[in-house]
Amino acid sequence: MAMEKSYRPRIGLTTYWQDASWGVWNSQAAIVPGKYVTGVADAGGTPILLPPVGSDESVLELLDGLIVIGGVDVDPSNYGATAHPRTAAQPDRDEHDLRLTRVALGMGLPLFAICRGAQILNVALGGTLHQHVPDVLPKSNYQPSPGVFGTVEFTTEASTLARELLGGTAEAPCYHHQSLDRLGEGLVATARASDGTIEAVECPTGIGWMLGVQFHPEENPRDARLFAGFVEAARKYRYEQQQESLA
Repeated sequence: MAMEKSYRPRIGLTTYWQDASWGVWNSQAAIVPGKYVTGVADAGGTPILLPPVGSDESVLELLDGLIVIGGVDVDPSNYGATAHPRTAAQPDRDEHDLRLTRVALGMGLPLFAICRGAQILNVALGGTLHQHVPDVLPKSNYQPSPGVFGTVEFTTEASTLARELLGGTAEAPCYHHQSLDRLGEGLVATARASDGTIEAVECPTGIGWMLGVQFHPEENPRDARLFAGFVEAARKYRYEQQQESLA
C-alpha cells in the first residue's frame, strides 16, 4: 500500500487545437490552460496532454485517469439540434473528445469532465444541451463578460461523490453560456445552483469514478478537493489493475 501512495498516476488531459502565439511565433498549437496542469500536478498526478490530432482511444490504456477540459461549444449536430446563433463549435475536437469519453466510460477509467467536458459527457451518453443559458434563464450570470469568471453557489445531493468531496454546499468559479438540458443515459444530477442549473453529474452504478462539473474547479487552486479526489481514484485504479494482472 505504501508503494500505491507514492505512485503518481498518469492523467490525460484533452486539449484545444487552434492558433496560438508564443515569443515571435504564431501557429496552430495544442493548448491546455496551465491551471489544469498544475491542478493535476499539485494533487500528485503526472499530466499528459492529448491533442485532438493523433490521440486515438488506444492511448487510454496507458493512462490512469482522463480529464476532459473546458473550451468552445459542443456542435449541436451531435445531439440532433440546429445551431443557435451564439454557438461556436470545433467539430474535430468534438469527435475526439466524444470518442475518448465513451471509451473511458467503457473501460471504467476514472473520468473528470469539466465545463465543456461535462457537456461532452452528457452528449456522449445521449443527452442534450441548452445552447444559450440567457434564453432559458434571463437573469443568469454564468459568463459575466469576456475573460471574466463568475461565481456559482450550489447544493449537492446526499450520498453522492459531489457531497463526499465538497460537502452540502459549495461555490466555484464559472464561465459558460451553455448548460446541461436532458441528461444522458445513466446520468443523475448531483449538484444544482439555486436557479436549477445542473452543476454536477454522476453515474451511480457500473462505471467507476466519474464526475462531470459545469463549473471550473481549476480556477480556484485554494480548493483542490476535486482534483485530489480524482487523482486518488486514478491511483486506486492503477493499483487495482496491477492486482488483477497478478491474480
